[in-house]
Amino acid sequence: MENESLVRKELVALLRGGNAHMTFEDLVADFPLERINDRPPNMPYAPWHILEHMRRAQHDILWFIRDPDYESPPWPEGFFPAPSGKTDEAGWEKIVQDFLTDRKALEEMAKEPQTDLFGPIAHAKTYTICREIMLAADHNAYHTGELVLMRQVMHAWPEGEENYDATG
Repeated sequence: MENESLVRKELVALLRGGNAHMTFEDLVADFPLERINDRPPNMPYAPWHILEHMRRAQHDILWFIRDPDYESPPWPEGFFPAPSGKTDEAGWEKIVQDFLTDRKALEEMAKEPQTDLFGPIAHAKTYTICREIMLAADHNAYHTGELVLMRQVMHAWPEGEENYDATG
């Protein structure tokens, strides 16, 4: 029981980030909203595209766990906004809030003692909830790092943080 409690705590920490990299909250807290549609050099997408991809992928993982009748959107078009698409400040804030809401649901699932982290998911016998939560955390960490580097290339850090050290 003690080991399982520790695993639950570590899964939540993994979802939240901050141990080995910047947290999602720190990344988006002061993101310059006038730059969310800008494309860094040699990149086919803007920061909001990555943020929306993160939201869609995490949402897919959450609903895959929750709903045996859930069907994932088609790959890749269901997981990425249109390359020509743009958003505004309200769209960015909605994406951030929806992402945090779904992440909180995964955190609560991880913390809940009745959640069987290691047994097979009833409708997907080769997967476990533990695996799916780690997948969401891994995916989020990857793209959080990508957004950190995009900000660096775009010179989109607040004054005094222009040379943010993405290595932590």
